[in-house]
Amino acid sequence: MKKTFKGIVTSDKMTGTASVRIETIKTHPKYGKRIKSHKKFLADNAIGAKIGQTVVIESVKPISKNKFFKVLEVVAK
Repeated sequence: MKKTFKGIVTSDKMTGTASVRIETIKTHPKYGKRIKSHKKFLADNAIGAKIGQTVVIESVKPISKNKFFKVLEVVAK
């Protein structure tokens, strides 16, 4: 099963690779406060997404040591 995430491109300086920041909101089990957390993933950027664009990434078999995702589409600029 392939996982898809929506995130914002934070860096596109690497050749063919983009750094994508994924934000998730979780609710604390005891206190009920909503907590934001984020994680950065490296994704194969064949379509040429630029910094600040919202993209959809999908999990794929490992491309390199740190790349396990590819950019599927640009959702917003």
